[in-house]
Amino acid sequence: MKDNWQKIYSNTLEHKLKIVQAVLKDAGIRSVIMNKKDSAYLFGELELYVQTDDVMKAKQIINKELL
Repeated sequence: MKDNWQKIYSNTLEHKLKIVQAVLKDAGIRSVIMNKKDSAYLFGELELYVQTDDVMKAKQIINKELL
């Protein structure tokens, strides 16, 4: 992944990342989910990335809307 993307959220449950991604999309923020789970044993995390310019706004939305 290029340098202009930054991880802002991670979780082991895919549906939680999809909810966060949908909320960010509604706010006009593009995001990408990286699956870092082991394919055989299914441990590890999924990570949500946004572009560097959107990091502060995305974190504010996550803290306000989802926590």
